[in-house]
Amino acid sequence: MKDNTLQVQIFGINYFPEVTGIGPYTTGLAEFLADEGHCVSVVTGFPSYPQWRIRPPYRRLLWRNETRNGVNLRRRWNYVPTSQTAVRRALYELTFLLSGLTGLKGGRPDLIIGVIPSMSGGVLARLGSHWFKVPYCLVFQDLMGLAALQSGMEGGVAVSRWVARIEQWVIRRASSAGVIAEGFKPYVAASGMAETKIYRLRNWTVTKEPTEERLVTRKWLGIDPQDFVCVHAGNMGLKQELNNVIECARLAEAAAPGLRFLMVGDGSQRALLEDLTESYGLKNLTFVPVLPDDDFPNVLAAADVLLLNQSAAIADMALPSKLTAYLASGRAVVAAVAPDSETAREILASGGGELVPPASPEALLAKITELASDPDRLADLGRRGKDYAQTRLSVAEARRLFFLFLEDLLKA
Repeated sequence: MKDNTLQVQIFGINYFPEVTGIGPYTTGLAEFLADEGHCVSVVTGFPSYPQWRIRPPYRRLLWRNETRNGVNLRRRWNYVPTSQTAVRRALYELTFLLSGLTGLKGGRPDLIIGVIPSMSGGVLARLGSHWFKVPYCLVFQDLMGLAALQSGMEGGVAVSRWVARIEQWVIRRASSAGVIAEGFKPYVAASGMAETKIYRLRNWTVTKEPTEERLVTRKWLGIDPQDFVCVHAGNMGLKQELNNVIECARLAEAAAPGLRFLMVGDGSQRALLEDLTESYGLKNLTFVPVLPDDDFPNVLAAADVLLLNQSAAIADMALPSKLTAYLASGRAVVAAVAPDSETAREILASGGGELVPPASPEALLAKITELASDPDRLADLGRRGKDYAQTRLSVAEARRLFFLFLEDLLKA
């Protein structure tokens, strides 16, 4: 593709230095293109995920232009809600849509890519396509119409129909779409896109290898070497319904005193979860803030099992980005998720984890204690997950699929 340099415009609200969620993958796609010699411009927001607070030094700014790894970044302010409701989420989307329109003032691109979520990334891609008379494609990290319906956000059900209509409006005119989960395809096809134009993409493992011994990290975390450690890492939002893990820890204090729970990360529900933990007086559960890149893999490696918890309503609208890091860590995954969810399908395909029913702290505790008594099974799950991550979730595989998607788009 180096013989045909493209001018590519990307709209996506999340970008580096966000190291969890969608940010690393939008960053990666932009840098894949820049590495091939293409001219890439990204209209994005100020970093705020997963804390849902704009980070310094970006606070009190309306815009900021940067260049990073050959990609031109046009950062624009948008409202960031510290707690999630349908109205606040609408303001989040609307303010990025309005500020992102400034991306239409640049030179004419050859191709536009909209990253969903946010929904405004897709809308901006369609508006840009109309303005410049060039094709656009979409990359789906989540399905916004289903997300509004399934997330449990206050007012989400009421607005889900409107969100779905906007999503369908965006999809119908797109030249093609890339989806990070196989289960997204029927929804995109039902929204008006031919199945032949829908491509499977893959997120990849963005975490590094651990740099510290397990016992060193455990000492740093204040964990007894003999404890069986269960770690939840990543976003603490509505979709995760992490009160299930809190309740599991409460049951474990009496039934399994050798278990320790760590909640690593941040999110809109963290303060409520901390309040619930304090009200129970739990001594076996510790909250850890968002970690630097170098410390995060050490904490995953110090765990015995990694917990993935989702609302029972979450089916095929999302595939958690943390799962790539979980599998790559070589630690067994225990997932409290709906059995028909995209997350469940990916875990079963990887062989790296086991499932329990969502919203059942008793079932979660039973599975953890079962694995704690079977070190051979733990090790086997960890090996299988790591093998899957190294083959199916590698940067090389993700890059290969992305350029197949792009080449077919350009041919069409």
